[in-house]
Amino acid sequence: MPQILVEGLAKTYRVAEREPGAWGAVTGLFHRRWRTIEALKGVGFSMERGELVGLIGPNGAGKSTTIKILSGILRPSAGRCEVDGLVPWLQRVQHVARIGVVFGQRTQLWWDLPVIEGFDLLAAIYRVPPAQYRATRDQMVGLMRLEKLLDQPVRQLSLGQRMRCEIAAAMLHDPSILFLDEPTIGLDAPSKLAVRDFVSTLNRERGVTVILTTHDMHDIEALARRVIVIGNGTILADSPYEALRAGVLAERRLCVDFAEDAPVIDIPGVEERARDGRALELAFDPAIIAAPTLIARITADHAVEDIHVDEPAIEEVITRFYQLHGAEEA
Repeated sequence: MPQILVEGLAKTYRVAEREPGAWGAVTGLFHRRWRTIEALKGVGFSMERGELVGLIGPNGAGKSTTIKILSGILRPSAGRCEVDGLVPWLQRVQHVARIGVVFGQRTQLWWDLPVIEGFDLLAAIYRVPPAQYRATRDQMVGLMRLEKLLDQPVRQLSLGQRMRCEIAAAMLHDPSILFLDEPTIGLDAPSKLAVRDFVSTLNRERGVTVILTTHDMHDIEALARRVIVIGNGTILADSPYEALRAGVLAERRLCVDFAEDAPVIDIPGVEERARDGRALELAFDPAIIAAPTLIARITADHAVEDIHVDEPAIEEVITRFYQLHGAEEA
């Protein structure tokens, strides 16, 4: 049986509308108009224990709404959702004891308390046995390199330091599932790498099931074996990333550094993408012309210093997918 099962999940909101200006504010007191927003429209998927899935989509697609329902914060308007056999919003006490949740722009640690005291409070709230807490805490502190941060108040931490502490805090009660909603938003490169390494270690070595939502496609490329794309409240794709890439953008890139200024390449099935002095980037479809054939034709006619084949950037693949499905970024 899947660890996470979602079927026909729907969520609608009623939003008040009024005319702009002072007169609109006055008339809104006596006559209010409402608009219905469908955040989710029949979303369905399942996850086995130990999977790491990337949940991606443009702004307003329904990613955070899905995470909030799975974590028990929101109640759906319709549909079925079970996590480890529990209905999140009905059996919330039992449910939250088994999950860890990190929202990139929210904190679960106490702003004015040192990090270590926040950890102690969370352990008490979750009723973690002292010996188990100390062992888990020490392991999390070592994995996230938090030793020098434990005595600092949370408000004095940088964003990257705080997010490392937040993710460690979410694991103190040893949950089997971790929901990460934009965990690397606003982080610098070293902090992003630290978070990615930590999440990968949790999934690989401890078997923690992870759902990751992010706009940083490098997070998805580095971590997710499977990608669920959501747009306009519906599931647009659910597949391994490589299958998504092959179905959306099969072309590959040939980057060439010539010994002299880059020439014009006129070969059927090959398009120029970028040019900079002696450097040239070409796009080609392997189904029309194979990479070895293309390289052989170029090197036979021109002096080449360096040449290599690349895949299109993940951002380009996902952007193309959004365009094909009418789900461009808001």
